[in-house]
Amino acid sequence: MMQPSSCLSKEAEEEISRHPCYSEEAHRFYARMHIPVAPACNIQCNYCNRKFDCVNESRPGVVSEVLSPEQAERKVKGVAAQLMQLSVVGVAGPGDPLANPEQTFDTFARVKRHVPDVSLCLSTNGLTLYRHVDEIVELGIRHVTITINAIDPDIGREIYPWVFDEGVRYEGREAAELLISRQLAGLEMLAKLGILVKVNSIMIPGVNDHHLPAVSKRVKELGATLHNVTPLIIAPGSQYEMDGRKAPRPKELHNLQELLGRDGMKVMRHCRQCRADAIGLLGQDRNQDFPLEAMEADPVINQEARAQFQSDLDSKIRERVSAKQARAKGRWEETPRTRVAVATRGGDKVNQHFGHATEFLIYDTDGADVRLVGVRKIQAYCHGKADCNGDKAATLQEIITILNDCRILLCSGIGDGPRASLNKIGVLPLVRKGGIQEAILESVKYSSYFENINISKG
Repeated sequence: MMQPSSCLSKEAEEEISRHPCYSEEAHRFYARMHIPVAPACNIQCNYCNRKFDCVNESRPGVVSEVLSPEQAERKVKGVAAQLMQLSVVGVAGPGDPLANPEQTFDTFARVKRHVPDVSLCLSTNGLTLYRHVDEIVELGIRHVTITINAIDPDIGREIYPWVFDEGVRYEGREAAELLISRQLAGLEMLAKLGILVKVNSIMIPGVNDHHLPAVSKRVKELGATLHNVTPLIIAPGSQYEMDGRKAPRPKELHNLQELLGRDGMKVMRHCRQCRADAIGLLGQDRNQDFPLEAMEADPVINQEARAQFQSDLDSKIRERVSAKQARAKGRWEETPRTRVAVATRGGDKVNQHFGHATEFLIYDTDGADVRLVGVRKIQAYCHGKADCNGDKAATLQEIITILNDCRILLCSGIGDGPRASLNKIGVLPLVRKGGIQEAILESVKYSSYFENINISKG
């Protein structure tokens, strides 16, 4: 069985340090690229409808176009030549990569041949994972994500109406039982071979929210490195939309993540639930900056420049981690903390207008240390449906509800209406630019100063 994440080998720790999904620090500096070469899927989930697509959508299973392995090769080479911080290339859909094994493994072989310095990453529902372990090892795929939403078939049947394998369609409890058994077997096989496995679970209120601690415990026993619990996103036209199901509230998700962390599992908190064609830093999607038709047939990839650039990033990350450990030593649990929301387009910067944000990063700080709590998705106040349907007031109210446990909001700009509404619930909006950590520490001192002035005047 694989070692617990706290006892990983030096090689595994180095691999994790450059993977933006496995490492919170890495996600600030390293970029990933998802290649959409796998359109078919072999299971149905009640929250999914892959027929629905929109370029403004940011959720798993959504892409603008599906690529052939030859097209994927061209695009990866073009991106690697331009994006020096690209460290991970993965296949995550838009269907299931292992329901499209020929396209998936052909693509990985091409990437490995032409861009050998990137890590290869595979995301799957796990139904046929056990059949492809040898190919995964042979190609050097070191990171595999398995979406496991339940380990109890009676709960699984509420999530998966059917699965399809080797010409047979399974339904109800039988479908869930088959899928779960395959997922757990595949996880154990990979972990025993030293493959780094991340387990994704979707928190579905009223279905599996109470069950996910048991899922986390079991996958930890089988060797999973990391557990990523994300909030339910209901696709238009899906069964869950017709059922009227709701996503969990941010506090419910946070409390569950805290519980899983106390049980000893390493919990991912910075997931963006990316599209299957996303490119760039987490929190960014630069896919439209790299259109296939603009990619040169055989671009020059400067491996020395890439290696030097990433070595500099490694040094920066080590310095940040050391400084954070020194600040936090022996004081975090003993001091009061302030919760801060940040609007960012990525790059570890406060660099987004309140009205353009589609998510907020939530941090806690004790005035010396800063720790990420999680990511909260929202409908942008100034874009999309809010403008089209004239429901900006309702959108703002929803955002305020999502941020009501925060003391400070940092953004690059904000209108008078949202500012006044946030002030009414005790959230202080501050316009700042620059590094997130520095801006948070500065804002806490600023807010404390004015609180003291108000107290003395009172």
